[in-house]
Amino acid sequence: MSESAFQGVRIAAVAAAVPEQLRNLDDDAVLFGRDEVEKVAASTGVRQRHYSKNLCTSDLCEAAAKRLFQENSALKEEVDTLVFISQTSDYPLPATSCILQERLGLPKSCASFDVNLGCSGYVYGLWLASSLIASGAARKVLLLVGDTSYRLCSPQDRSVALLFGDAGTATVLEKSSQVTSSHFVLGTDGSGAHHLKVAAGGSRLPMADECRQRTEHEGGNWRSEADLYMNGAEVFAFTLRTVPALMKTLFALSGKTPEDVDAYVFHQANKFMLEHLSKRMKLPADKVVLAMQDYGNTSSASIPLAMVTHLRERLRNETLDLALAGFGVGLSWAGAILPCGPMIIPDLVTVPSDQLK
Repeated sequence: MSESAFQGVRIAAVAAAVPEQLRNLDDDAVLFGRDEVEKVAASTGVRQRHYSKNLCTSDLCEAAAKRLFQENSALKEEVDTLVFISQTSDYPLPATSCILQERLGLPKSCASFDVNLGCSGYVYGLWLASSLIASGAARKVLLLVGDTSYRLCSPQDRSVALLFGDAGTATVLEKSSQVTSSHFVLGTDGSGAHHLKVAAGGSRLPMADECRQRTEHEGGNWRSEADLYMNGAEVFAFTLRTVPALMKTLFALSGKTPEDVDAYVFHQANKFMLEHLSKRMKLPADKVVLAMQDYGNTSSASIPLAMVTHLRERLRNETLDLALAGFGVGLSWAGAILPCGPMIIPDLVTVPSDQLK
């Protein structure tokens, strides 16, 4: 696993945005039956999701960034790098980051690029931004991270349709005189890439009419090659193999103990998985954030969304030592132990569906 430590970098602000449209268990019961959706909800912890009918991930990230700039206009000043991390970009080309540079009114001198990552993407983004700032290549980075995964789900596939929601986030990282360190551990196992995948739409399998034809699969789920496929059992096994080792390495690297950490903000995959991980690693249960009930699994956005919805008041007013971990599609994982706060962290932004570009 790749290990890194940085000094002189801080998270100045975090914001998150979700679509206004909601889907709850009553909606799902019409298709899958009340008993089935209640059983799934008991395991995943998901009772509702915000989902996008028309909005793109860029729209949600733009709304989050503009909310930060409204909160404090100085956050926009001197942004010299924009990084957009998502697996649901606007187009095959151009890069969505280029579009967002113009829409956010950032200077033409701003470096802008996309990164194609999902569940681990936020922590990878913090690592990348910290690397750029610590090296002197950037002074202030606007990190835009999110996914509209619900649009990739077959509505007839309960293994994903009852779990995923949509969100976009904005984080500002900047050079700081603080001497406290942030520590990162990252890794990849591409041998499991086929366990979480959308097969059609790229160069390997270009989109065609036959790619959209849904057929029946395990457990009566219907999906096509253009729909999101997840082998839940394999992803769960991967998580149990990877995350405890990841956290053990992070504790050794940072010199922290589980008790030193103020809050654990892991990728909000599902409630059962996070509770199982917490018990296995003997983490203080009251420090582990569970934030998927109202938002579902929002892929790359789940960690910053959880920070906004569950740690906002604390992060606005005090410094917390946070342990972050993202894991999933790739298969890919990334973890960090870092100080956060006080910072600018507005209320969650809700974006109406008619706010289109």
